Amino acid sequence: MKTSFLIITLLSIQMALFSQQIYEDERYVPETNPVVIEKIKQWQNIKFGLLMHWGTYSQWGIVESWSLCPEEYGWCERKSGSNPDDYATYKKEYEALKNTFNPIRFDPEKWAKAAKEAGMKYVIFTTKHHDGFCMFDTKYTDYKVTDPSCPFSINPRKNITKEIFNAFRKEGFWTGAYFSKPDWHSPYYWDPKYPPRDRNVNYEPESNPEKWNKFIDFTHNQILELLSDYGKIDILWLDGGWVSKKSKNDIENWYAEQLKNEPIGYLKRRVINQDINMDLLVEKAREKQPDLIVVDRAVHGKNQNYLTPENRVPDKTLPYPWESCIISGGGWSHTKDAKYMTGREGIQLLVDIVAKGGNLLLNIAPTPEGEWQEGAYQLLSEYAQWMKINAEAIYDSKPLYPYKEKNICMTQKEDGTTYFFYMAEKDETKLPENMTIESHQLSKGAKVQLLGSNKNLKWKNLEKGFSVEIPSLLNKQIKSNYVWVIKASKIQ
Repeated sequence: MKTSFLIITLLSIQMALFSQQIYEDERYVPETNPVVIEKIKQWQNIKFGLLMHWGTYSQWGIVESWSLCPEEYGWCERKSGSNPDDYATYKKEYEALKNTFNPIRFDPEKWAKAAKEAGMKYVIFTTKHHDGFCMFDTKYTDYKVTDPSCPFSINPRKNITKEIFNAFRKEGFWTGAYFSKPDWHSPYYWDPKYPPRDRNVNYEPESNPEKWNKFIDFTHNQILELLSDYGKIDILWLDGGWVSKKSKNDIENWYAEQLKNEPIGYLKRRVINQDINMDLLVEKAREKQPDLIVVDRAVHGKNQNYLTPENRVPDKTLPYPWESCIISGGGWSHTKDAKYMTGREGIQLLVDIVAKGGNLLLNIAPTPEGEWQEGAYQLLSEYAQWMKINAEAIYDSKPLYPYKEKNICMTQKEDGTTYFFYMAEKDETKLPENMTIESHQLSKGAKVQLLGSNKNLKWKNLEKGFSVEIPSLLNKQIKSNYVWVIKASKIQ
């Protein structure tokens, strides 16, 4: 037993490292549509977004969807319901959460206002996760928030996705639809005649083309609903990367990579061809929304317009558009009494990502009542205070080599303006009297200021780099916590 556990653990680590390698290698296929290319450039300039995982599972305070999956990972463990050891009973009770979901305190305008003040510019909302429950008024299933058996269906704001998109658009946000390609409720994905074996479809698509084609039609129809009936959609954010086209060679190569040092009996799941005709879907999607950014997550190919390292930050700049999606507190889904990252952690995280050329997509999970926890608002308030002073160094910026020097990150603008972010230690409350940057020198006549003040600072080039004097009075006046930003008009 212990030996088996160790081998499975090692294989899990190996799989995680393999996924990371895919993200951080140059496995990116650039977009060729000029309209979409321009939209991606605009997206790279807005830097900071909000992700929300929300569904009926919030009532149990468990991880979204994954407890339905019969895989032996920690996040799949079943702990809720009357008899979590009995899978059939558990699944029945999980899906019955639809009958008690009633978030009567739902107030998306409050969320949008707080997110805007924090400096966020786009929102990605889970219209459907892997469990198949739809947070929008789809006509292709009754497993949805607007079904009469869901008590929230009588609420004037019952179409939650539409309400969220409208509220955030009014605050100037881009909107993005998170949509799960696998659907563990659909009989065309998990056929009820057979038990699910893992996260994949529970039958062989190539041997059952009629059934699989029904699933393709179902998936296309739901996505096109979202792109037709919910206003301007800027990003289609598709999850469930295992649902993708795979050739026999792709499958053999994947298994070979995993089995270099492990016996086949310890593979935890299958890899099979689950082709949903993504190229055609994207073509139809852009007939509805011509400049749509498509993020077919973790699927190497032209339909992954930017990459999405999950809950981690790459250790270097990357040669393609990317976004780190990060949990702000608790888990992706609602966690009771969640502990949120501190203001220092959150702000320095944003700076680190932006300095490397990425975007931060920060996840906040609503409660079953339709609220955010106070910790989320406190974190966003910290961002808001900092952004009032330093936002210009974040938006419309690009990396400046070497992007970080000791505790100083750096960015630049197209016009040559440069910004140097001094990242404070945990108990550090002010800048040093003299700040030195070794990797760059300033041009003659350059203006140097501390953001939050119009006062020009004294500086001098050194044999290696330059130094800036920070007057003690100015240090007291600038109310920028955790990160201070030096702005320089010209570098050599």
